[in-house]
Amino acid sequence: MELRIFTEPQQGATYDDLLAVAQAAERFGYGAFFRSDHYLAMNTEGLPGPTDAWITLAGLARETSTIRLGTLVTSATFRHPGPLAISVAQVDQMSGGRVDLGIGAGWYEEEHQAYGIPFPPLKERFERLEESLAVITGLWRTPLGETFSYDGTHLTVKDSPALPKPRQPQGPPVLIGGTGKKKTPALAAKYADEFNVPFQSVDETRDVFERVRLACKSIDRDPTELVYSNALVLCCGRTEEEIATRAMNIGREVSELRENGLAGSPAELVDKIGRYAEAGSQRIYLQTLDLSDLDHLELVASEVVPQLS
Repeated sequence: MELRIFTEPQQGATYDDLLAVAQAAERFGYGAFFRSDHYLAMNTEGLPGPTDAWITLAGLARETSTIRLGTLVTSATFRHPGPLAISVAQVDQMSGGRVDLGIGAGWYEEEHQAYGIPFPPLKERFERLEESLAVITGLWRTPLGETFSYDGTHLTVKDSPALPKPRQPQGPPVLIGGTGKKKTPALAAKYADEFNVPFQSVDETRDVFERVRLACKSIDRDPTELVYSNALVLCCGRTEEEIATRAMNIGREVSELRENGLAGSPAELVDKIGRYAEAGSQRIYLQTLDLSDLDHLELVASEVVPQLS
């Protein structure tokens, strides 16, 4: 089981805050540093305001050396797929090939309204997501010296030189996530290298993973080619007092976090992670909401991670 750090900077974080967490995560041996891709905070003022996901990751690519970097997840409504393919390829080059692209259809209507971003109906958003995946992966995988064209319902690409190329030969791994019954598993089976279930129980995780495996089999893809993962909020402490303080600092209740997240003592986390592993999870993204608490990351790295092997 691999543990990765996942942040929500739209809730209130500067680039320097994120840099400190990313470098600490690298120092403590976590597998990756991921961030959300949002332009508006939820249930908070979100000061000092949003930071752009791919500009952030470009900076981190030059200020880290080993940890992987990615988004959970980039909204396909935010950027045209051609320029997004260029941005991600460039960050992949800047990092020496350490980037993953998590991408989704987009869901938070208010942030689109706040920054003048079109927000089509759900059906069209999923259509655009699928066409974006086709364009992005097509551009990355077009051999040097050849051109790429695509004629979709919403997107048309004509004779693109398909440059620049990412550092990773087939492009950064693509992560798709969600709990949808049909469309999401189908997209994951066709395009994803990793499938993520965010903030769900062990039983729900097991059911969603099975839907993705069945979707893979329906197109003759080996389901074991995908990595299966979860995202869960983190709240760990050595004592009940420490756990309660960390829960209070993120505006949550300990009982609720124990039920719905990864909360409790290191031993409790090891036990719950084991249950997710039994459900098929190979990787967990630890949603880290208090970015000033680097001791939290050190605790999990020193007292949880060694027990997971």
